[in-house]
Amino acid sequence: MVSGRKVTFPEFSHYNYAIKYFIEQGLETEYIMAPKMTVRTMERGAKHSPDFVCTPFKSTLGSMMDALEAGADTILMTMGLCRLGYYGELQEEILRGLGYEFEMINFSEYSTGKKRDYIKALKRINPKCSLAKATKGLTDAVRMIECLDDAESIYYKNCGFEKNKGSYKKLHKKFLTAMELATSRKEIDKAYNTFKKYANEIPLDKPSNPLRVGVIGEYFTAVDAFSNLNLEQKLADMGVEMHRYMSITNRNFRYKAKNLAVETADYCKYEMGPTSTANIWCAKDYASKGFDGLVHIKSAGCTPEIDIMPVLQNISADYKIPVLYLTYDSQTSDTGLDTRLEAFYDMISMRKKVVL
Repeated sequence: MVSGRKVTFPEFSHYNYAIKYFIEQGLETEYIMAPKMTVRTMERGAKHSPDFVCTPFKSTLGSMMDALEAGADTILMTMGLCRLGYYGELQEEILRGLGYEFEMINFSEYSTGKKRDYIKALKRINPKCSLAKATKGLTDAVRMIECLDDAESIYYKNCGFEKNKGSYKKLHKKFLTAMELATSRKEIDKAYNTFKKYANEIPLDKPSNPLRVGVIGEYFTAVDAFSNLNLEQKLADMGVEMHRYMSITNRNFRYKAKNLAVETADYCKYEMGPTSTANIWCAKDYASKGFDGLVHIKSAGCTPEIDIMPVLQNISADYKIPVLYLTYDSQTSDTGLDTRLEAFYDMISMRKKVVL
């Protein structure tokens, strides 16, 4: 690697593989993969965080601590759609107060929309980076994210119906390993095409009209399996076809705010927050397609998602679709979640039989 830095980013679903690819292939800089989050990660992050800050702040702070102890010396922090954009500065202050030595490159400082400012950020990572190589690396990383999101969507729609238990999980894990090790666009596409090929060959015992549940909610918690305690996997294991619109591909690459505003105008007149319009649109879309239920996920204190709950109640009443509201904090337990999911599953299952 040209640069002497060891760069990291707090764990966020499977997207760290794409960040790793961009840093190593595009910027020729060593990337330290943040260790998988554990209960200890959350506990440490919560211990050193303000009490009433949202859960993603605590989990990402804990992940930064883990990554620094794994050898990283430079932390990247993203700009955000909400208060996330302010987190990097406070997290840096907390980490320095704990005695960690590192450099923080906070993209919120460069979020002017001007190309030259983003180039400044990249040059801080590697002053000698080639802009042509960085552009190619970024393009490939975007492609990897699209592949990761599509593969995950296929996985959660079908993994609950496999005849040979564990087949989908084994294939998906192999796909993720290939993505982590990929060093070229060719390898990315090969891994993705291989996943789709073998996914289509996995025998399924899937009813013609399965239970379908749509997951909506706050960006980080809805997307990150650790943060939502593997909610999608838990429901899939009960025999539910899971759908989730929220992803980097849909929210960042293909998001059409004006179109969604038009389609949700009968429920909200104004933009209500970072992902609020998208979630209202999703809820309406899932309901109109005859889904059996919705799960609304948010971290404790997430104001934009609290604001849309009355709108979701209106959609629920208009389309006769049940909504399970889940709030996560650092104390949320698997046992409590399991109980609520089992009750929700029993309810939508019995309701489907009555409706049919």
